[in-house]
Amino acid sequence: MIMLKPVSLLLLRMGTGFLLSIWGLIKVAAPEASIGVSEKYYGGVLSVEMLQVPLGALQILLGLAVVFGLFRKIAYPVQSIVLGLGLLAIWKYIADPLGMYLLTEETREVLFFPSLTVFAATLVLLAFREEDTISLDKRLGR
Repeated sequence: MIMLKPVSLLLLRMGTGFLLSIWGLIKVAAPEASIGVSEKYYGGVLSVEMLQVPLGALQILLGLAVVFGLFRKIAYPVQSIVLGLGLLAIWKYIADPLGMYLLTEETREVLFFPSLTVFAATLVLLAFREEDTISLDKRLGR
């Protein structure tokens, strides 16, 4: 019988970790694209070009640590902070995904709404870290 909780936690790790890694890869491979997104949606925070490659590399490493369940005591909280800060930066798009109150039909971005679910997934990973048995940390006895 498949163990539903460990498999579910593995899938959450893969989804959130690969998301971080993909965003990191964009910072490394196409810094101008990352800067454009930062300036348009995140108020230009960390839009400095020389920061893109090092931040992207760190983000890739963090994402891969999450995917593989490695250094979970550090990686999971850091992932929650990174994705939580990203969520806070786009709060208007979460609070008004249809552009009825805070945004307009032209400025709304309903595709940001799943960011809330992604952040919630990071909290689930934190809450059930000890039950996340399909991880390198567990295999290494950590």
